[in-house]
Amino acid sequence: MKRAIYITISLALVISVFISELLGEGKPFYQMSNPEIDSLLTIVSTQNLTITDRINLFSDKFLGMPYNQNCAGDGPYALYEPWPLVNFKETNCMVFCEHVLALSISDSWDNFFNNLQQIRYKDGIIGMRTRNHYTMADWLPENSWLLEDVSHQVGGQYIQQMTRTILHRKFFEDKGIADLRYVKPDRTITLEYLPKEYLFKVENNICNGDILVLIFANKSDIFSAHMLISVVKNGKLLIRESSSRKMTTCETPFTEWGKSIQSQDQYAGLCFIRIRAELNTPGRIILPWEITELKKNHE
Repeated sequence: MKRAIYITISLALVISVFISELLGEGKPFYQMSNPEIDSLLTIVSTQNLTITDRINLFSDKFLGMPYNQNCAGDGPYALYEPWPLVNFKETNCMVFCEHVLALSISDSWDNFFNNLQQIRYKDGIIGMRTRNHYTMADWLPENSWLLEDVSHQVGGQYIQQMTRTILHRKFFEDKGIADLRYVKPDRTITLEYLPKEYLFKVENNICNGDILVLIFANKSDIFSAHMLISVVKNGKLLIRESSSRKMTTCETPFTEWGKSIQSQDQYAGLCFIRIRAELNTPGRIILPWEITELKKNHE
């Protein structure tokens, strides 16, 4: 009996150490193989964590990953931007957020891969024309099954509105694409945003796992300049980002980061995106074949 108890305790300790290594004490993603990431996803999915808990966990494992604007595209058979569909060796701000989100709702490599395409592309259909290029005009609306704009909730009385026209045809023409069939028409969109001067007045409204979107100050045909993730670590609010300025993926204390943003004239302010509350429950995993039904609930 004592031997059985000893074996049980020893096995539990081994499993505990293994899980601990997977959950942050082990290698960063850029040093991991795809099978290792698959095992990580499977183990983490059993830990009864919320999606935002997993956003915190997985975004940490991107730290130190090199920045490359052209790190991901539409795959090797694409006519345009034939870069990888998945990349754990280098990243950029949008790819970082997309990979973290897909990891955080998945329990295996295969489900991560398919969830990632649902996040990156309209209805998961891979291609230049169906990719969600514009964060606030395409990416957020197409992912309303998972995410919601909480800018008004975060910014409260400090919120202002901004109207701009998204020039889809010009976007593709500038890439040298002549075939404009299936391209969205130009659209005039009004959104709510928090002017950057009020950022520290709403710090307590920013949550673990939020996606922050920096808004350009002086452009008429695009809103989003940069995407970041907020996390809470040891009770402190941090910002994690893939930075073109630092050419790496890094984390910065919120106060330091906020002061830097307020000093930069190219930014008008921020929008805030959050995992839907009804999905952010302990242990919740979203399987790729469940997404169609989730989309119906938010049409």
